[in-house]
Amino acid sequence: MKMKSALMGAACAFALAPFAAQAERGADGHVNVIYWQAPSILNPFLSGGTKDVESSSLILEPLARYDEKGNLVPYLAQEIPTLANGGVSEDLTTITWKLQEGLLWSDGSPVTSADAVFTWQYCTHPEGGCAQLSKYEGVSTVEAVDDLTIKVTFGAPQPNPYGPLVGAQSPILQKAQFENCLGTKASECTEQNFNPIGTGPFKVVEFKTNDVISLEANPNYRDPAKPAFATMTFKGGGDAEAAGRAVLETGEFDYAWNLQLAPSVIAGMEAAGKGKTVVGFGTLVERIEMNMTNPSPDLAEGERSTAAHPHPILSDMRVRKALSMAIDREILVEVGYGAAGRPTCTIVPAPEVYASKDTSCFTQDIEGAKALLEEAGWTVGADGIREKDGMKLKLLYQTSTNAVRQDFQALIKQWWSEIGVETELKNIAGSVFFGSDPGSPDTFPKFYADVEMYANNFDGTDPQSYLAGYTCDKAPSPANQWQGENINRFCDPAYDALVAELGRTGDIAKRGELAVKMAEMLSTETHTIVPLVDRGRVSAHSNTLGGVVLNTWDSELWNAADWFRVK
Repeated sequence: MKMKSALMGAACAFALAPFAAQAERGADGHVNVIYWQAPSILNPFLSGGTKDVESSSLILEPLARYDEKGNLVPYLAQEIPTLANGGVSEDLTTITWKLQEGLLWSDGSPVTSADAVFTWQYCTHPEGGCAQLSKYEGVSTVEAVDDLTIKVTFGAPQPNPYGPLVGAQSPILQKAQFENCLGTKASECTEQNFNPIGTGPFKVVEFKTNDVISLEANPNYRDPAKPAFATMTFKGGGDAEAAGRAVLETGEFDYAWNLQLAPSVIAGMEAAGKGKTVVGFGTLVERIEMNMTNPSPDLAEGERSTAAHPHPILSDMRVRKALSMAIDREILVEVGYGAAGRPTCTIVPAPEVYASKDTSCFTQDIEGAKALLEEAGWTVGADGIREKDGMKLKLLYQTSTNAVRQDFQALIKQWWSEIGVETELKNIAGSVFFGSDPGSPDTFPKFYADVEMYANNFDGTDPQSYLAGYTCDKAPSPANQWQGENINRFCDPAYDALVAELGRTGDIAKRGELAVKMAEMLSTETHTIVPLVDRGRVSAHSNTLGGVVLNTWDSELWNAADWFRVK
């Protein structure tokens, strides 16, 4: 059976190699980490922002996650369930996990399968707004067979059962701490969301939202020799350049995340000799998102950017395609990333089996874009701006505050002006733009703009959950506290049908064909998402920080327990 053979080879357990002999937990003192996007919450179920997911991963852990090569490795689980070892049922409708024996939460209480069951109930509560709901796509039940055994049952055969409770976006919450935070109460549980009890190498001492997290070694971490660092300061805020200098030039910090800077700037910093950069390509794609709904402030607050009001300009696919055609992606790569970037027309650039080979967007076509707008009825007015039915072709283009992104905005605004589009630029502090406050008008899921730009990716090596995030029911709205991955409010029953088909397809080649088709529907067919750059993730660490392994498939801090001080 192709479905069986594909699944048997899809996952296996890998031991994490030690990086250095450690005398005892905490022996290497203190470590400083800086993320220029400050975490706003330490609960990844209430925020899809990378800085929130990754900071949370120091504390909260899943059953398994992915290593730097994209292999599944067990964390809280004893091993990775497969068909071969009996952990996945013959009919592909169940997966059964075994927790390691003796696991403790940082407060000293035992970790049990009841915590995993509760986590599923927490994220799928009908009155809640879970940012990671797609992780539970197709799940019927999660059961506690006994204290250490967790059985996940799917409504139909599931050839890729490694979504629920796997990866940094889907960790396990402690039932005792969160049991009064279900549904609409989830966002009100400030103490729980800011100070979660976890199983990871560190525990929270103090969390100052949008600023700094003070952590200390988890005294109940399962490896008595880890982490090597007794304490950690996780500083948030500022900008990428300041973060890079703090590691590569001044040595004030040990690790800096996501140095989204011009290649020449990074090279100048590295010349100081205090640290080095690390680069890895995965699935991180810088893109422009097109709002399919009307964000006009003239609408009532509960109706802006909702499906009830289609976008008056961008609902026309020809306009969206023209905007994409006017962009020179090769120049964006050169200006923004150098060797750490490459043009892309797809939001799923890897692994290869799932990646579209379409390169049609690589060539800028200003004249073609003009002709397309003419065809759509947008004619150039006396001021050079196109208009139609008394409406100007004017767009609000927002993104987070970041030097590279502001360079991109300036370039794209110029290219769009050449085809008769007036563009207003807006940049928002990353901690706000990627934040979780449902009351803020400036978060990326609320999308109170016409177009917005940011980068996104998926953890693991299979894009099923990621692509499932664009089904009609995943649109953020007031009803779900503005949570959900489908920020465009894209809705196509044909797409939803492909998501369902992918969920029951086991043959890897066929899964690849479906994923490519879905990604192309979102990008080069409908231009709802306009991919720009396949970004290699660039971070930096000091010369005295050992054990760093850049991972583009999971949290970048996935192996912080293995970090140590180079003597």
